[in-house]
Amino acid sequence: MKKIIIAAVVALLPLFCANAQTNIQLHYDMGSYLYHGQGSKADLGKNAGNRQVLTTTIEHWNADRFGSNFFFIDVDFTSDPLAKFSAVRGAYTEISREWCFWGNTKLKDLTFHMEYNGGLDRYSKSYNDAWLFGPTYNFHNGDYSFTASISALYKVIPGNAKNVNNFQLTGVWNWTFYKGMFKFSGFADLWMENRPWQLGAKGDKNNDGTDFIFISEPQFWFNLNAVKGCEDVNLSFGTELELSNNFVGTGFYACPTLGVKYTF
Repeated sequence: MKKIIIAAVVALLPLFCANAQTNIQLHYDMGSYLYHGQGSKADLGKNAGNRQVLTTTIEHWNADRFGSNFFFIDVDFTSDPLAKFSAVRGAYTEISREWCFWGNTKLKDLTFHMEYNGGLDRYSKSYNDAWLFGPTYNFHNGDYSFTASISALYKVIPGNAKNVNNFQLTGVWNWTFYKGMFKFSGFADLWMENRPWQLGAKGDKNNDGTDFIFISEPQFWFNLNAVKGCEDVNLSFGTELELSNNFVGTGFYACPTLGVKYTF
């Protein structure tokens, strides 16, 4: 699986071109501090390996005549309780392609979405690979300062012991306002996946683990290049709020970060 991730990323490297949008983010996560010492179900900080301290994200998007490409890679860093130093916890990636061969028709805002999710982790060894397929509807305002999309996807998780065939609903948005000084962006995912190690969740009637997972990561950025005299400084400062249910643990969590972003 690691070879698949590397090969896919290498294949996408030529997409780093003048018409592409690429950024690198660094986030300091405060989830462990907020939920430390609140009991077995709410304690994200009792073991250093349970929550990343820093996350580096590489994000890329570009469009062509037949659709668009997108990928991101998250690399998580955590404090190692044995070695007593910051170490890489794991890496996670999503790679997607949207196809649209009918760009000059009334269906130009409808695309066919293909996606791969997967990664490696020091503690759980490997995330389950997932393959997603389905329609996406895209919309925007007149000057493209606001864009959004909604996807309804069939999700195949080959490593899931209970149910290989699942679904996912995804919403994505980007809103740049006040003359480009601020940006509000993010995504929301709701999907079906059985996690037998997460017991006690609402709706777990068979006591065999979580079946539905939700995560949303809204981001708010202040863009320095919108300030007079700093037009060539593509640096942004902001925050991300990870809202999740049955994702980092059983139940609901809200984990904020402090972030910095450089856009190429």
